[in-house]
Amino acid sequence: MRMRALADQNTKKTTIYDLAQLAGTSAGTVSAVLNGNWKKRRISEKLATKVRNLADEHGYALNMQASTLRKEKSGIIGMVVPMYDNRYFSSIAQTFEKMARAAGYFPIVTCTQRDPELELTAARTMLAYQVEYLICTGATDPDKIHDLCAPAGVPTLNLDLPGKKASSVISNNYAGAFKLTQKILAAASERSQGSLFVGGREADHNTQERIRGFRDAHAEIGITVTEGQILACGYASEKASAALSTFLKDAVEPPAAMFVNSTISLEGVVTSLREKDRALQDNIVIGCFDWDPFAALLGDHIFMVRQDVETMMNAVFSMINEGNHDELRTIEVPPIL
Repeated sequence: MRMRALADQNTKKTTIYDLAQLAGTSAGTVSAVLNGNWKKRRISEKLATKVRNLADEHGYALNMQASTLRKEKSGIIGMVVPMYDNRYFSSIAQTFEKMARAAGYFPIVTCTQRDPELELTAARTMLAYQVEYLICTGATDPDKIHDLCAPAGVPTLNLDLPGKKASSVISNNYAGAFKLTQKILAAASERSQGSLFVGGREADHNTQERIRGFRDAHAEIGITVTEGQILACGYASEKASAALSTFLKDAVEPPAAMFVNSTISLEGVVTSLREKDRALQDNIVIGCFDWDPFAALLGDHIFMVRQDVETMMNAVFSMINEGNHDELRTIEVPPIL
C-alpha cells in the first residue's frame, strides 16, 4: 500500500495544457469546456465531448476550491506598461488608475521595460492576485499574454499596440503620421526636399503605420522615400542619437525636415544635433509623434502629435463594461496634431 501511495505521488498530474495537446485545441478552449462555458464560446458539442472524455480518461479533475475563488470577484484590475519615462505612458497609467477606481476596481500597474519575459512574469503575478482583467499596454507580444490568461478565465485587452487574440484600442497611427508629415514638409518646403524618419521598431505595428503615413505624405507631393531615409533604430534615446550621428557624418547636407517617432527618440535627436552643431537644430523642422509641453523650448520649428489617452481609456472601459470578449475589435482613436 505504501509503495502504491508513493507511486501515485510521483505520477505527473495531467494539466489543461496536456489535454489541449491531446485534443488538438487551445488551453483556453479546454478551460471553457471544463468550466461549462463552451456554449458561450461557440465551441462545438463534438469538441466539448472529446475534451470531457479525455479529461475522464486521464483522471483530470478541476480544482474546485480555485474555481470557486475565481468566481468570487476580486475587484482587482491590472495593467502592464512598457515604461514610465515619457508623458504618454505615464498619462496612460494615471488615467487608468483614475478610471479604474471610478469603476469600482483596485488598479495594479507594473512596468515591464519592453521585455517579453518580464511581461509574462508580470501577467503570472497578476493572475496570482486574481485580477479580473489585464490591460496589455504597448506589449511586445500581447497574444502570448492572452494565451497565459485565457485558461484562468481572465480577459485581456490591448492598448497602444494591437494583438490578434483580444480586442485592441490604439491611436490611428497612419492618419496622425500622414498629417504630421504634411505639416513638416510644408514648413520645410523652401529649404530642401530632404527629410528623415527617426526612431521606433520596424517590427511593431505602430512604427509600420507611421512609416506608411510618412511615405504617403511624401508621395502626395511627388517625392519617393528611400530606405536610407528611414532610421527605425529603436525608441531608446541613445540609439536615436547614434543613428542620427552616423547619418549626419555621411550626409552631403543635413535633412530639412525630420519625423521623430517619440519624445524618447527626440531626446537622442537633440543630443546628436547639438553635438554636431548647436545651430543645426534651428535649421531642421521637426515633427514628433508624441507630446511634451517642454518641447516648446526647442523653438517654433517643432510640431507634435498628442495621442488622445482619455478617449482611448474610455474605449477600454466601455469594452470592459460590455463584457463581450469573444467579439474581437480594433478601435482606432485619432491623435491630436
